[in-house]
Amino acid sequence: MVADLVERFVTTAPRPALGLATGGTMEPVFAELVRRHREHGLSFARVRAYLLDEYLGLDREDPCAYRNAIRRLLARHVDLGAGAVHGPDTHAADLDAECDRYERELRAAPIGLQLLGIGSNGHIAFNEPGSPLDSTTRVVALRGQTRAENARFFPAAQAVPTRAITQGIATIGAANQLVMVACGEHKADSVARALEGPVTSEVPASAIQLHPNVTVVLDRSAAASRAR
Repeated sequence: MVADLVERFVTTAPRPALGLATGGTMEPVFAELVRRHREHGLSFARVRAYLLDEYLGLDREDPCAYRNAIRRLLARHVDLGAGAVHGPDTHAADLDAECDRYERELRAAPIGLQLLGIGSNGHIAFNEPGSPLDSTTRVVALRGQTRAENARFFPAAQAVPTRAITQGIATIGAANQLVMVACGEHKADSVARALEGPVTSEVPASAIQLHPNVTVVLDRSAAASRAR
């Protein structure tokens, strides 16, 4: 279903700017897009791709960096052009200035379709609970719960970074279309709070309720709870 939405977007938008999330939820989406490219000729040649967030403190070639994950899972298997994947420079000397630069780049794109996941604490991108709903791209501290959940993507001897650059909630909301995907029982409570509870900074993903063009794709386990 998600790959259908992406394919429709990249084949019909005049200048498709696609916002990419990462993580385990997106891996089968990318795998299906690669399959469609190889078997059915789905082309990404016109696509510009923009990262939703990125860790701070990782080497440029670290496979856990999201830019490298996108390269490994999607970019090198399809016909994305050289330089088509954009993200913040986490090695910039002035990180605040870099966040401002990336925010301007995102707004100028603009993002036509933004893929999203959701954390079990309700975070969206790396906007942790308490993030202002009008937040823009910035450096954030990652909570222990988020780092623990993401530890499975890192080698056992490597610590999960404590900080990241993330698109803000308002930045995400500026995209023309949002597609949020969640799988598994461990996401059910946060999904219910995001979709059925009040819009609140304590559940950053609840901000999608304010967007006029949202698609949410859940498996049965992720859809099993009700907001309390």
